[in-house]
Amino acid sequence: MQSRYRLLNTCTALLLPLLASCAGAINAPNAPADTRAEPPLAKLKISSGFELSVYARVPNARQMVLSTNGTLFVGTRDSGSVYAVLDKDKDGVGEEVVSVARNLDSPNGVEFRDGSLYVAENSRILRYDNIESRLKSAPKPVVVTDSYPKDRHHGWKYIRFGPDGWLYVPVGAPCNNCESKDPFASITRIKPDGSGMEIFARGVRNTVGFDWDPVSKQMWFTDNGRDWLGDNSPSDELNHAAKAGLNFGFPYYHGRAIADPEFARKRSPADMVPAAFELGPHVAALGMKFYNGTMFPKDCVGDIIYAEHGSWNRAQKNGYRLMRVHMKEGRPVSVEPLVSGFVDSKDKVWGRPVDVIVMADGSLLFSDDFGGLVYRLSYKAPSAGK
Repeated sequence: MQSRYRLLNTCTALLLPLLASCAGAINAPNAPADTRAEPPLAKLKISSGFELSVYARVPNARQMVLSTNGTLFVGTRDSGSVYAVLDKDKDGVGEEVVSVARNLDSPNGVEFRDGSLYVAENSRILRYDNIESRLKSAPKPVVVTDSYPKDRHHGWKYIRFGPDGWLYVPVGAPCNNCESKDPFASITRIKPDGSGMEIFARGVRNTVGFDWDPVSKQMWFTDNGRDWLGDNSPSDELNHAAKAGLNFGFPYYHGRAIADPEFARKRSPADMVPAAFELGPHVAALGMKFYNGTMFPKDCVGDIIYAEHGSWNRAQKNGYRLMRVHMKEGRPVSVEPLVSGFVDSKDKVWGRPVDVIVMADGSLLFSDDFGGLVYRLSYKAPSAGK
């Protein structure tokens, strides 16, 4: 039985990069942003009181970050570009989309600090200084570090500066499910100049979203569960990294209590931190934020809002939603959809949420790399007497 699992993992490791490449070629929205068909918003189910609109058309939109002046920067994975979206009249619509950088290697991750845009490629972190004064003629980037692995399996990166001032950079597992050496299957952190790299957390298969609790300042992150254990196992995870040095179980244990059939015998579950909350099998939970705005109902404040990119290898598709995790006294207690319907009853997909960001007015943006769109979710309080 063990040899059979090893053979399956070997075949998966060889085939998945090719499949991902083909999927990117098929699904990447190559048409210009202003020529794509109108998204069928009427098909979506939106939580009561909320309203959804298109903020901007951005091909292959992935991670997002706001500058201190309100410029929205958007990374991509398949198109190799980074975009800036401008809403000059502050009407909730980004009327200008500027291509800031092109021909990069999976520039999924974007972050902003002290006037500079940080961009994470597959194996490098770049920095574009004074970027907002040079959006249409970006300076040559500074290479902050080029020391990350070049492996392409789970090689795209999501980056954020933590409350401690360090830049957090995950390194996904180079496989579906395997043992690997540092820095694979981890979350690393580096100083803003690229020095001092260290591993913050291990046993993390592939996180493409994390944030810090605004009260405790502790990290929470989503993690994608392994494939090929069935349609309903294991669950994607919401994890709580209360301190540095924790191990979250991959590849030995999954979710809260699923022992891996090949690797669990090698490590004790006592050494691992189980998922704080299970988000569902193969939903591909990605970008997440603690909601700290003032527009949504008060009971949303402190909750986690995250994007489900959706399954790719499940008999019936799962995910493809914008979700809300209810938090109580610093713990997740339940989850519900805010926006759903990006996949229909016949498994036809027309949108795949990726990342979320809270705007200054309290509205929320979420990106969709399949539709090439950034959506704006707002809330309108019911009128008195209704």
